[in-house]
This record gives sequence, structure tokens and C-alpha cells, in this order.
Amino acid sequence: MNTALSTEIRRTRAWAAPTRPWAIRMIWHDLLFAHWPVDPSELREQLPPGLEIDTFDGQAWIGIVPFHMSGIRPRGLPSLPWLSAFPELNLRTYVVAEGKPGVWFLTLDATSRFTIGVARRFFHLPYRNARITCRPTPDGWIDFRSRRCDRHFPPAEFTAQYRPLPRRNGVSVAEFELEPLTNWLTARFCLYSADDRGRLFRGEIDHAIWSLEPAEAIIEANTLARSLGIALPDCEPLLHFSRRIEAVAWTVEPVR
Repeated sequence: MNTALSTEIRRTRAWAAPTRPWAIRMIWHDLLFAHWPVDPSELREQLPPGLEIDTFDGQAWIGIVPFHMSGIRPRGLPSLPWLSAFPELNLRTYVVAEGKPGVWFLTLDATSRFTIGVARRFFHLPYRNARITCRPTPDGWIDFRSRRCDRHFPPAEFTAQYRPLPRRNGVSVAEFELEPLTNWLTARFCLYSADDRGRLFRGEIDHAIWSLEPAEAIIEANTLARSLGIALPDCEPLLHFSRRIEAVAWTVEPVR
């Protein structure tokens, strides 16, 4: 099979992965999922025609996901140390088109100029240049610091320390994963993007079920949403942590 992760369990995938060969393989490390509920009206003007805001019990959500990647390589080529590993930060919401729920990236900040150029050109993703560090601390925290330095886009900053928590009230990781909202937020197997002409594209993604843990975070600076004119609610975010997951992605295709 061309679906490279065919031996993994996919309890949350709602449709089959593409049978054509995947284009890129990568590994994601030390992810924090920080989510805030928002009114759908806050997000509508951020989406191109053809996309609908996906909601959970009528509520839209916006997420910030800091992490770092490694082992990035196109199909048939090895990974290169100076190109294949870097930290990334994305601001996202959840959408649906043609019955397929997916992710809409409002912004993606990264340090790899080469990858940014490729992702903008071939995947139509809104990457921005940024200075980012992502380092583990001796006491188990991940120290993540990002400052956008792209002269074509408004400045934005995100600084946080985060880590997984022990099991919550005796609930196992597997049971925690299956909470309906947690699954809804993270079980996304495609992304949507749009080019400069407003044409809509879908990119399929495949990976094993997330191994998620409850998390805690100290967020010192966060202007990602504000840089787009989006106001996050004054409440504590819903936090999840994942240590590592391997993924493959396909080239994008037009949404009809």
C-alpha cells in the first residue's frame, strides 16, 4: 500500500487515505495544543469562499500549536540535517468543505526559509519568517519562544513554557484521547489552503491516532491572533500535549 502508515491504528479517520504516493514524510515533536472557544463571526472573514467554519455544539475554536519537526524529506530522498529539522508555530481554526473536516491555518511561523518558500509555492500555505527557539528544560518543561521577523506581515510574538501533566483523576491517556471535544479538535486528516487567486485546495495528511496527555502552560506573550484582528477570549485555554508523532502528507488538490 502507498499509505505509509498502514500498520498504525486509525480509530479516528473518517475516510480512507489517498492511494497515490505520499509526497513528504515528517516527525512532529513536543506539541502543545492550546485552544480557545470563539464566536464563529470572529473567523468568517478569515476564510475564502468554499469553506465553512466547523463547530462543536455550535462553538468555533481557534488553536495555537508550538512544536518542532525533524526527519522532513520528500518521497525518495533522504532528510538533510540543515533543512529537515526546525521549530514551527501555527495559528489555526477548523473548517469543512465537501463533507471533509480539516484545518485552516491562519498563520504558520517557522525558521526554515527554504521550507517556507516551498510551502508557499506548492502548498499555498501562509508561512511567515520567524526567529524561534524550542528547548527542553531540566525540570521537564518545553521552553518555546517565537518572534515574527517577516517584513511582509504584521509582527507577532509567542512565548510559553509547557509540559504534560500526570494522568488526570486516574484517567488513562487512551481514555483522555477519546473525549469527544479532544478528538474533534485533533482528529484532522486534511488541511485547506488558497492561492493568490482565491482558488481552494485540500492537502491530505495521515498519521496514527494522537497519543495525548493533559498539559499545563505558562504563556508569557501571545499576539498571534491579535496580529489578524482576532480577539481571544479572556479565559484559560484547553491544553493537550503530544510527545511525538510521525506523519505523511500528499500534494494539494483543487477543491471543486
